[in-house]
Amino acid sequence: MTTPPSREARVGIRETGRPTLETVAARAGVSKSLVSLVLRDSPKVSPARREAVLAAIAELGYRPNAAARRLAERRSHSVGVLLNDLHQPWFADVLDGVGPVLHAEGKHMLLGDGRLDRMMDDTLTWSFLELGVDGLIVAGSGPPSAALVDVARRIPTVAVGGRDLDRYGDLPTVDVVAYDDHAGAALAVGHLAGLGHRRIAHLAGPPGSAGRDRAEGYEKAMRAAGLGAEVRVTASDVSEESARRAALELLRGPDRPTAVFAYNDMVAMGVSSAAIRLGLRVPGDVSLVGFDNSGLARLPAVWLTSVDGAGEHIGAQAARMLLTRMADPGREREVRLVAPTLEVRGSTGPPAGVSAGPGAL
Repeated sequence: MTTPPSREARVGIRETGRPTLETVAARAGVSKSLVSLVLRDSPKVSPARREAVLAAIAELGYRPNAAARRLAERRSHSVGVLLNDLHQPWFADVLDGVGPVLHAEGKHMLLGDGRLDRMMDDTLTWSFLELGVDGLIVAGSGPPSAALVDVARRIPTVAVGGRDLDRYGDLPTVDVVAYDDHAGAALAVGHLAGLGHRRIAHLAGPPGSAGRDRAEGYEKAMRAAGLGAEVRVTASDVSEESARRAALELLRGPDRPTAVFAYNDMVAMGVSSAAIRLGLRVPGDVSLVGFDNSGLARLPAVWLTSVDGAGEHIGAQAARMLLTRMADPGREREVRLVAPTLEVRGSTGPPAGVSAGPGAL
């Protein structure tokens, strides 16, 4: 026969409106620390006391305070995700992969958008650490700030889409999952050369491992195709407006390229805008290849040929790698390079007056 709650338990329920750890302890006739042990499923509690605590929890309808439980466990069950620029559609694809994997494991995702602002990156990075996140996912490419490098030394971290953190030799526990950017650039150049293009230019991205590797891959592929003399790299950033301005200069004049391989799909949109401004047809006058195969490239009105590195797939891999790292912080570091494919759509074709060659996709 059960006894009614003690005066301490009844007062605790009246004052708070719901049962607390104290009221459960009073009801079961044990200490608060023992109730905490039962909630953490500790083997140190005797069966009789465990049964008494569980009975009190059931009778009082007690629900553990999540924040207090996380504090006691020294775990937040949350993961910080730091993005370079959420305006870029690729990051939305990555989040589509990260979120479900973390959610399935009971992890909460805290999102920070640095927008390529180093000061903002520092603020967000330290905020994640102060909030006690269990791990960090860094999505994007660019020279890492000192704060980011410091935090990566302290908590499990996975870099997504760029190998900038990978190049720090004193970060042996930072895992990386990224495109094989050299291979992606080779796919783009090979496709355009197979269509008969020779004057193939590259509109490069910002400083960072992805931009550097795509530019290197482009130049290597051009030389392999016997087009080393035609190599032409023009700098841009990841905004459509910057790409449009750069492309206006690139596409003017009689020696303009007949094809452009763009750093990413947003940059490709800037090239397309410049071509329209100059009265050029895509692909009749200039063929265009993007990178990321984002939702933007798949829009019927855009229908952009693009290198596909599977952003959602990479995001899911990054989340799984982080969970593994959190479970085993001392494991050997891992670097995964995802082999890209090329999605051919309506923005590429042979140059005017030239039939597609045998190497065209």
